[in-house]
Amino acid sequence: MTDLFIKVKTHQEQQLPFVLYAKPNSDKMVGLFQKNDHLYFLEDFATKGFVFAPFDGDLMPYIPQKECDVYVEKIVQKDYLITNNISPEIDQTAKIVFENLVKRGVEAIVKGAFEKVVLSRKEEVLLRQFDLETVFKQLIAFYPTAFKYCFFHPKIGMWMGATPEQFLKINQKSLQTVALAGTQIGTKAENIIWHEKEINEQRLVTEFITTSLQNKVSELTVSSPYSVKAGNLWHIKTDISATIKSKKAKGEIVTALHPTSAVCGLPKESAKAFILKNESYDREYYSGFLGELNIDFATFRTEQSDLFVNLRCMKIIGDTAQIFMGCGITKDSVPADEFMETVNKSMTMRKVL
Repeated sequence: MTDLFIKVKTHQEQQLPFVLYAKPNSDKMVGLFQKNDHLYFLEDFATKGFVFAPFDGDLMPYIPQKECDVYVEKIVQKDYLITNNISPEIDQTAKIVFENLVKRGVEAIVKGAFEKVVLSRKEEVLLRQFDLETVFKQLIAFYPTAFKYCFFHPKIGMWMGATPEQFLKINQKSLQTVALAGTQIGTKAENIIWHEKEINEQRLVTEFITTSLQNKVSELTVSSPYSVKAGNLWHIKTDISATIKSKKAKGEIVTALHPTSAVCGLPKESAKAFILKNESYDREYYSGFLGELNIDFATFRTEQSDLFVNLRCMKIIGDTAQIFMGCGITKDSVPADEFMETVNKSMTMRKVL
């Protein structure tokens, strides 16, 4: 066990907050270990620390830089023996409930309530043996291009994930983000064929981001959509970059974009209202955002923020993992297909358990 995981074990035993993470394609993992058990909330976007924001609500927990010890370790790659042929068990009750939810979403779209809504569910997996170090190292081994993390606070609980989606990357005044939508199960084909439903869904996400940024940035550039693989799934991705007009615009940009249309819908407010009324469970921190705010903890360079949407994640409660997954619903959505998309997405976390 390395110094980093010894520190993790000690903090777990003392019930003190910490976050452990590795950025996409990085050879380093970083640990922030808070020195007390206070729950800090972000007061402005000029502060330095690690933020862990929920899907809904104005209170954004974070670990302040000045209240934590920082550990950085090089990742030593190791092969883990695990089968790729995990067959998911289909919960027929969950299938019926989710398909009915999708039907209600499609009906609302047809009636003109909104253009798109992202609907989600959670499922529970019984853990026979859970070892944080093993699971985290498997996240790193399986998902090198994702943002891998484990966040713990005694007042919040333990969350882990491997998210493929950048929320915002800011270096001084330079801003980068992505529009990620559409899902297909992994295939070795060189040319991925996308249907109109997925293409339209991804276009709506791109339009939401560019419209939200318009008055707050200059030099806005948008790439052509392209296919990208994340774990066992393919998505459509568009890269977006811009220059922030002023320092105070950072908070305005976060507020305008969160929750993104990739996890909420369009128009945002009406889609969000439908989610809160119809999903019948609390998303908590699933589909919120997390990451470094105003500092790169591996280099201690300031004025750099690296934030990710909290997707492909789970909450560990005792001997149970709650896995969260969702999918974008448009007028062309087929409820049975959307349920299977959530099943496919659940495999990202099931594979490491």
